[in-house]
Amino acid sequence: MELLITVCFLVLFCTISYFYKRFSQMRSHSCYMLAYECFKATDDRKLDTESCVKIVLRNKNLGLDQYRFLLQTMVNSGLGEETYGPRNVLAGREETPTLMEAHEEMDEIMFGTLDNLFSKTDVSPSDIDILVVDVSLFSPSPSLTARIVNRYRMRDNIKSFSLSGMGCSASMVAIDLVQNLFKSYKNAFAVVVSSETIGPHWYCGKENSMMLSNCLFRSGGCSVLLTDKPCLKHKALMKLKHSVRTNIGSNDDAYGCCIQIEDQQGYNGFLLTRNLTKAAAKAFTMNLKVLVPKILPIRELIRFAVISICKTNNKTAKPSLNLKTRIQHFCIHPGGRAVIDGLGKSLGLNEYDMEPARMALHRFGNTSAGGLWLKKDDKILMISLGAGFMCNNCVWEVMKDLGNGNVWEHCMDRYPIPRKNTINPFADKYSWINDERLNFVRMDLSNIILS
Repeated sequence: MELLITVCFLVLFCTISYFYKRFSQMRSHSCYMLAYECFKATDDRKLDTESCVKIVLRNKNLGLDQYRFLLQTMVNSGLGEETYGPRNVLAGREETPTLMEAHEEMDEIMFGTLDNLFSKTDVSPSDIDILVVDVSLFSPSPSLTARIVNRYRMRDNIKSFSLSGMGCSASMVAIDLVQNLFKSYKNAFAVVVSSETIGPHWYCGKENSMMLSNCLFRSGGCSVLLTDKPCLKHKALMKLKHSVRTNIGSNDDAYGCCIQIEDQQGYNGFLLTRNLTKAAAKAFTMNLKVLVPKILPIRELIRFAVISICKTNNKTAKPSLNLKTRIQHFCIHPGGRAVIDGLGKSLGLNEYDMEPARMALHRFGNTSAGGLWLKKDDKILMISLGAGFMCNNCVWEVMKDLGNGNVWEHCMDRYPIPRKNTINPFADKYSWINDERLNFVRMDLSNIILS
């Protein structure tokens, strides 16, 4: 009897929530994605195995233990041979970055993607009402938004925003910001530019937890054109359905698990601690508690509630929600193989579901740029994690069949790559570094590695 009452209450609650959600959606302002342009660097910026090894060997602070750590990290990273690095690092100037080089790195990404974005649409730079740029580690004065306004001679009443310090989840913050601005600025165009500066922040020390960023982060970026104009609905690629932001920065461990610091030798870098996994899991769980009731059908919520109640006494049984009852694609933050594996496992995803994230990581590294082949009415769950610590997720609805490969066009015939076929060249060429006999030999390993 008690179980029946509980189930009836849950049904009533879910029904009320459903109609409230529908009513809220009718009142809310729409946010449409009209076009996007991802950045693809030139081939001379590719960081293949040999280029990475040369960069590592220039760091005279490293020894055998650090070489072994870097080898293990790169083998397990999930990155391929065609990711892109900053020009100053490839040229051997990572220890002496300049402000001009930082601007040049940003200009190449921002102006390259914006030029293509404006040329492929009927929207002029003078038509843009809202401009948001998110770059976490580079906040110059004048701002990057001012640099874009100056370049394209945008209007003097444009609403511009520069976001910094938010890490890999900043692009979702920018999208959410635009969605809320559309409530005040009607019939507007907005542009979001998302990227990161890698060159000025390349770590030149020897701390393992700070060398991780060198192994995972690569150059990339994206510019997106958004609008709330109903008359352009038929031109939209996607429509933003839901956006939920979670910030657990009040927790000290979460706040410090992903942080920019200076090591004992005075080298600046990005510290990734062991608390990162725990913080990500906590933020992700809290975010889903808010997002899931907004996206899943009532029948799935009731099924989960009933199973949860029935299995209360069985602590080993963990009922899970089936997100695939409403979501067709999962765009997981490509922060590394461990991040993709962890999120995939927690959501009960198979290899097909995680394939886009794995291939984006393999081809471009840890960046916000990626692509999917999508059909009309498909729903996409985009998952992002970033410093703070934050988890920002959103759901998009595809408005038309999408066949534009964007930055993938040149290599789609080579993807996806089966995991069993991905032989890591680092393991193939340099696995001998793990030979225990080297522990008892004093020599300059850099000469052996280069040979």
